[in-house]
Amino acid sequence: MSEKPIAVVTGAYRGLGFETCRQLALRDYRVILTARREAEGSAAASALQQARLEVEFHLLDVTSEESMQQLARYLRASGSRLEVLVNNAGIFPDPSPDSGNSAAMRADIETVRAGFETNTLGPLRLCQLLMPLMQSRGRVVNVSSGMGQLSEMNGGCPGYRLSKTALNAVTRILADEWQGSNVKINSVCPGWVRTDMGGKEAPLTVEQGAGGIVWAATLADDGPSGGFFRDGESIDW
Repeated sequence: MSEKPIAVVTGAYRGLGFETCRQLALRDYRVILTARREAEGSAAASALQQARLEVEFHLLDVTSEESMQQLARYLRASGSRLEVLVNNAGIFPDPSPDSGNSAAMRADIETVRAGFETNTLGPLRLCQLLMPLMQSRGRVVNVSSGMGQLSEMNGGCPGYRLSKTALNAVTRILADEWQGSNVKINSVCPGWVRTDMGGKEAPLTVEQGAGGIVWAATLADDGPSGGFFRDGESIDW
């Protein structure tokens, strides 16, 4: 069994999650790449293994209690301490802003609920299950968005916006409750990145977007906790 520190990345078969796995593995972590799509997740892990990186796949659906429990059991059985949890899995449940159908007054409540289930409650439950495995030293990164900033909040996309604002609240709550430990919990906005969600017009590469996530995942012991960051710089909530 490898003695490398363990990092778990959710929603990682493509885009920011995949690149975060790659960058962490290059920094000598044993990375557990998780995804709810088994074939795609397994293929993604295999691609990184072919590059001689220590990455393995584990099936994970962050909307399934049993799936999250299975991951926790697997990590406990490994006997190794968890070092990093990156809550990257997320959905954009709303209609496209360009469609004219994304206004809050017309929002389908089930759509809003779906956003919370994946983007907020999944990360919270994973923190409940996995942070104790860090044994009072680790890093949690909640991948958020500028669309969840109250300081710059505007209309449209309530399912996504509300879920990311609530995810930031999860960060603040847990950081306060764990302040006596050496577990750092932060939110990161990766910026507008050229992923399937961000689209081809986004100005940032996936490598650039993942860089801010990896920065928060590899903070020194005197690093911040309970903050909201983009490119390693603090931003308003």
